[in-house]
Amino acid sequence: MYFFYSVQYRPRLCPRMQPFILLFWLLFLHACSQTFCQSPAQSPAATQTKAPVPPPPPAGPTDTIQILLKAGRFLSFVRLMKATHVDTQLFSQLNSSTDGITMFAPNDNAFSSLVAGAVGSLNDREKLEFVQFHILPRFLSISDFQTLSNPVKTLAGSDRKFPLTITTSDNSVTVSSGLTKTSISNTIYTDKQVAIYEVDKVLVPKDLFPPAPPAPAPARPLAEPDPVAPRDASSALVIAWQHRVNVVLFGAGLYIAALVMDP
Repeated sequence: MYFFYSVQYRPRLCPRMQPFILLFWLLFLHACSQTFCQSPAQSPAATQTKAPVPPPPPAGPTDTIQILLKAGRFLSFVRLMKATHVDTQLFSQLNSSTDGITMFAPNDNAFSSLVAGAVGSLNDREKLEFVQFHILPRFLSISDFQTLSNPVKTLAGSDRKFPLTITTSDNSVTVSSGLTKTSISNTIYTDKQVAIYEVDKVLVPKDLFPPAPPAPAPARPLAEPDPVAPRDASSALVIAWQHRVNVVLFGAGLYIAALVMDP
């Protein structure tokens, strides 16, 4: 800003006031320069707002296969689960239900104790039921086993066709299929929805592996024929007839001899 003073109309100032007036104008010019140098304020509409960060997606169902593989001693059971697609069934069930599952996983030593070819002799449906027989359709902690009523229902279906009995004693949990009996030896995993317990024997259901029938009793040896007794009725009649003939002949001989000797 420029101010022009005409020499003709310039007022006469007191010499003492001139320094104050000069200081005033310097301050005024400084304030004006600061105002013009500032950038214009941004309007509220131009202010950028950050979009809210979406929450992380919920974790999926527990991967039981990965848990068993990580444990490292359940390869036989894992192969059966994959072959029968039980792993897919468990994923779907855990994703759609809050009941959870409880699994009794036989270790590899348990499978090596089975009769060779026992599982291989089952058809596809029986293999599926065999694997499902080791899984309960709800989550059970160790303390929950004390409140169960037997027989316990499994994923294999009816508890009458595939009965499973679970009993507790102190800190021991015993599982019985009717043909095999084993105890929980270790807790592999638990997360309030999935419980996986290790067992040292394969749970063999009676419906799929019926016990072998008892061996027939050895046949009794045939009795030796009595040399004195007749072999059959016809031979008995022949002997009796011969005896009578002999008697008659003997009597006739005595009669004839008496006649000859009588003078």
